[in-house]
Amino acid sequence: MPAAPGAGLAAHGVGGSTDLPIPFIYAMVGASWALTISFAVLALAWKEPRFQDEDAAPEPPRRPWLAALGLLLTAWVLVALFAGPSDPSNGGLQAFYIFVWVGLVPLALVAGHVWRDLSPWRTLTGRGRWAYPERLGYWPAAIGLFAFVWLELASPDPGDVSGVRTWVAVYAVAMLAGGLAFGPRWFDRADPFDVYSAIVARMSPVVRGGRRSRNPLRGLTTVPVAPGLVAVLAVLLGSTAYDSFSASPFWQRKSLSDLQHSATLLGFCVVVGVLFVAAAMATGGVTSAQRRAMPGALAHSLVPIVIGYVFAHYLTYLLEKGQAAFYALLDPLGRGWTPLGEPDVSYFLTEHTSTLAALKVTFVVAGHVLAVVAAHDRALVLLPRAHRLSGQLAMLVLMVAYTFTGLYLLFSV
Repeated sequence: MPAAPGAGLAAHGVGGSTDLPIPFIYAMVGASWALTISFAVLALAWKEPRFQDEDAAPEPPRRPWLAALGLLLTAWVLVALFAGPSDPSNGGLQAFYIFVWVGLVPLALVAGHVWRDLSPWRTLTGRGRWAYPERLGYWPAAIGLFAFVWLELASPDPGDVSGVRTWVAVYAVAMLAGGLAFGPRWFDRADPFDVYSAIVARMSPVVRGGRRSRNPLRGLTTVPVAPGLVAVLAVLLGSTAYDSFSASPFWQRKSLSDLQHSATLLGFCVVVGVLFVAAAMATGGVTSAQRRAMPGALAHSLVPIVIGYVFAHYLTYLLEKGQAAFYALLDPLGRGWTPLGEPDVSYFLTEHTSTLAALKVTFVVAGHVLAVVAAHDRALVLLPRAHRLSGQLAMLVLMVAYTFTGLYLLFSV
């Protein structure tokens, strides 16, 4: 019998790592292909950059009908969250974890940075009174993202409705206050969900309100570089890895305090970021200033890995538990309303384990290969000709390590 809507949230905010593990043979084949393709790209691929000439034009004006839709959807979810039942069946709770967090990635890939149009905080605030301090860069968004993943993964009870209500209330106040103070730039740099959507949308073939298409690898090169960009991507990648690790039998056997869980989550994010910075800077033939700029200049290459691992990790959660969340939102006050009839949730992927395993490996390997291509192409721009091969070796080894680790964690749970 299918679980009650929201039941999986009680012990875990998102719970994607409860998917069936990847069979060992799938993991090894995927990792072997990733390693082979990576070396082939590095040794045999093009010798001149191909994806560096994308026009990074300003975003078009926000579309009023989408802004109105965003206000309506936000109001609906907030009513469900704050006025609905105080248990995991709360439709607002499920929408927050499933549609806002997990659904943000496929939405941005398919429709571009539509979050910018839907954002209720942009709609309710104006041009701002002061200029945003550019030295802060993306650090406020990185902190906000870590606050979310802590709530989801390391807080004492991620499925506690009162805790999520408090988090959302603090987030809303911060966004409104920042928007009133600094205007749209605040959301470009400080809103964790807005920044996440904007970065993922750089890989969307849809650009400028859908008026034309583009090569996603060209779009990826237009990710704006600012302080904290590596931290944002490290939080996204490190927290997803921690989610799988925390569901492993080894970790489940531990009796750890909330502080230890929080420290381990932070450690995963820090290690991902530090290793990336070290690999990006491990090259010769550049000045000290150029070396310091390397991590930011190559940070966009982490985006495909983040996207691939999100799909591998949360696909069943989005497609299956997302159905239950939709039905729960149709009854925002928890009164037993069933306007579309009794919920009928399909568990197709869970019931077809071989298909699910193949998809997981494909997403991880595809993300890795695209990351290697992106890093290789940017290295052709940044590195002197004599160091174009040797200067990429450390980054190649790191990305292969990311892939092996990602597949192992998915396999180990």
